[in-house]
Amino acid sequence: MSLSDYKGKIVVLEWFNLDCPFVKYHYDTATTMVDLANRYKGKNVVWLAINSTGNTTPKENKKFTRKHKLPYPILDDRSGEVGRTYGAKTTPHIYIIDRNGFVVYKGAVDNSPMGGQKEGVINYVDKALAELTANRQVSIQDTEPYGCSVKYAQ
Repeated sequence: MSLSDYKGKIVVLEWFNLDCPFVKYHYDTATTMVDLANRYKGKNVVWLAINSTGNTTPKENKKFTRKHKLPYPILDDRSGEVGRTYGAKTTPHIYIIDRNGFVVYKGAVDNSPMGGQKEGVINYVDKALAELTANRQVSIQDTEPYGCSVKYAQ
């Protein structure tokens, strides 16, 4: 798979680890990722989860995909090559690439790890995608990601 396959589209790259409590929260409690992917699916947005966990297997990724009815694939990056290239530090860690192939957002999903903040919650990914799909510049381009460290293979 290559990003050039998605030329002219907005691409969301979500670093993923099925054992991370922060990832589990966004799938089992809040359904954040699936909801966002579905919200922007018809707006020329492609969502790709990337699992750079060194000890994962494609079978585990497929099982998770079926269980959560993901409308997008989990890509196997056990080697960590893609994750290291992007500098992915946490799971989740989000990168958004615009229609011209430029990274226009990188960082956290929101400003409320594990749903801890009740007021003033900003979903950075939703905000960036809303701006991009309205042909506006992304107003918040970089935030500090939170979550589990990416468990790269040695």
